Formats: sequence, structure tokens, C-alpha cells
Amino acid sequence: MNRLTKVAGAVMMAMAAGASLSAQAADVVKVGFLTTLSGPASAPGVDEREGFMLAMKMLGNKLGGVPAEVIVVDDQFSPDAAKQGADRLIKREKVDILSGFVYSNILLAVAPAAFASKTVVVSANAGPAQLAGAGCNPYFFSASYQNDATHEAAGKLMADKGYQRVAIIAPNYPAGKDASAGFKRFLKKDPALELFPKLGQLDFATEIAQLRAANIDALYFFLPGGMGVNFVKQYAAAGMDPKIVRVMPAYDADQQMLSNGDLIAGVANTGQWSADLPNEQNRAFVAAYVKEYGHQPSMFASQAYDAAMLIDSAVKAIGGKVENREALIAAIKAANFKSVRGGFKFAANHFPIQNQYARVVTKGADGKYVNNMTQTLLPDHVDAYVGQCKMP
Repeated sequence: MNRLTKVAGAVMMAMAAGASLSAQAADVVKVGFLTTLSGPASAPGVDEREGFMLAMKMLGNKLGGVPAEVIVVDDQFSPDAAKQGADRLIKREKVDILSGFVYSNILLAVAPAAFASKTVVVSANAGPAQLAGAGCNPYFFSASYQNDATHEAAGKLMADKGYQRVAIIAPNYPAGKDASAGFKRFLKKDPALELFPKLGQLDFATEIAQLRAANIDALYFFLPGGMGVNFVKQYAAAGMDPKIVRVMPAYDADQQMLSNGDLIAGVANTGQWSADLPNEQNRAFVAAYVKEYGHQPSMFASQAYDAAMLIDSAVKAIGGKVENREALIAAIKAANFKSVRGGFKFAANHFPIQNQYARVVTKGADGKYVNNMTQTLLPDHVDAYVGQCKMP
């Protein structure tokens, strides 16, 4: 059985009202939050939950002024468990919206049932190419990024620096394949070496031996959760040149990774958010997060916080009438909220149009490692698949 925890601003059941513009506002808005909360791959999911629940606390446990119930389900890093959890959320709990989703294989496992039931999905992380192009769907929105984008920015950064023999290592699952595609798209040449370990793998002796033999001058790695931490520790223990690890995705340079900052000091990372982005909403979010949890937020937390604020803005715009799915979809698409990223708008495929930045891991005056933004790599970036999307 899935672990299921209810964190609620109200415990009333949602109304069984019809989906018409004249419908009454819901008694309670129900959100199913499906994410990875157990095992070595769970750190991003924990961050997601923290970011979303911080937003709910700041909103008084309401969405659009309506009492809200957030039902948190651990997908156990398993597509089968995720499908069972989603089935429970959709059929028994009758949630209005599904959110969360760290891993793309989990999202892709759940999406068909969600769309068939006309349940709106607002992903707080996973953004697979399959839902950005020909498989786009009006019931799906990404509050994060299309998977390729972060890696496209990394490819551009490495191309700009003129590295000649570049290697990439990423997990063998949909987001890993998107990482490779995006990275190569902006690197503008084939890498000297591509490695695709199993998702969740924790022993990288074979891959490190291959990297040693490849005579590379730069390495890009996308290894989420415990994978990345284990990799950098084993890489250092193997006596590999630390200067060859050049770039990683910003969401991998999270609190878990920064606790091993001596191993990644000076390493660049790319993404659409940084804790030092100079806007009022971001400053308030970072301060509130540090106060609540005692450490800096990760990109996963920032995206989940934005997901909650996006949902809040949409529910408010339709007066709480969430049974009207068409109105809810239109209100989410309007994205009338203040993002921690600054400006926020959707492309035609319901993925964000946004800047991609470079950051660097730096040791602060207090001895703790942080990420400092260094440049904008891709301003107002639109994903590569939007032209294939013909929204029904």
C-alpha cells in the first residue's frame, strides 16, 4: 500500500456539482500530491513537498480563498505504485488537481488515467518531451520546465567555453534521454562519450573507468537524488581530475549535493531559478523557506512553491468553481501569479517560456556552499517541441 498522508486546511468532501459556469464554488479544493518520498531517490520529492506545503501555509491552507485539502502520496519510486496511488486519488478521493511528480517515468505512467478522467495535472518537476510535442494535452501543465531545457543551457555553456572532448552521463529513462537530446542540441556536436546508467544506480565503478579511458576535457552529469551524491564521492575516491567535472543541472546542485561541496566547488550548473534571483517574490520565498526548514531551498522546492501559487491564482480567477474544468484550464494557462522566477508565461504546449541561467557552486563566508548566479544563457527560452503540439 502507498503511504498516504492528508495535510488539510479542511476535511469536507468536495461537492458533486456540475461543471457549468453557474456552479457553486467548491466547499473544498482537493489536490493530490504524488511524489517520491522513500528510498535513495527521495530527496527531490521531499523538497517538492516542502515547497508546496510552505506555499499552502502562506496561503492559509486555502487555494483561491477556498479551503484546501492536499493529499500527499508516496509513489515509492515505482510506476506501478504511482498508478495505484493516482487511481486512489482520482477515483476514491476525487481530487480536482494532481501535482508533484519528480520523475518522468512516474508522470508518464500516471498521465493516461489522469487525462481520461479529465483531472488537471500541474507538474512540479517532470517535463517529458512526450507531453511537450505531439502528445501534448490540455489537461497537462508544467510549472517547472521541459526536460531538455536545463541541458540545452548546459550544452550552450560548454560550447561557449570551447571544450573539445565532452562526456555526458545521465540515467537510462525518459528524462535522461531528454537530457542527452537537449545537451547535444546546443553543444552542436556529438559528445566523445555518452553513458546511461540505470535509474537509481548507486555504484559507478564501470562508468568512472570508461570516463578515465575516454581522455575527456569536460564532463556533464545529470544524476538525480542519491545517484549524484554517490557519483561525485566515487569520482573523487577514484582519483579523477576534479577539474573535469564542469557542469551539472541546477536541480542536482541541491542541498544534498551542496553538503558535499568540497567535491563540487567551482562546478557550474544550469537552470531557470536561483536563490539569489533579484525579485521580491523570490526573496520572500527563500526567507520563508529558510525560516520554516532551516536550510536553503532547492530548485525542486521553488518549482513546487510556484505550482501551488499558480493553482491558487487559477482557483481564485474562477471563483472556486473547480468542477468547471474548461474554466480551470483557461485560468491556469493565464498564469496570473507572481513567480519566484520573476515573469512567468506558458507556451502553446503548456510549458513555461523562461530564462535559463548559469550558476556556480561557491563557498560562502560562513563556510557553507551555495549557488551564485553568473549569467543568463538562454533568455525567454521556448522548448524544442512546441511546434509539434496541436492542442486538442
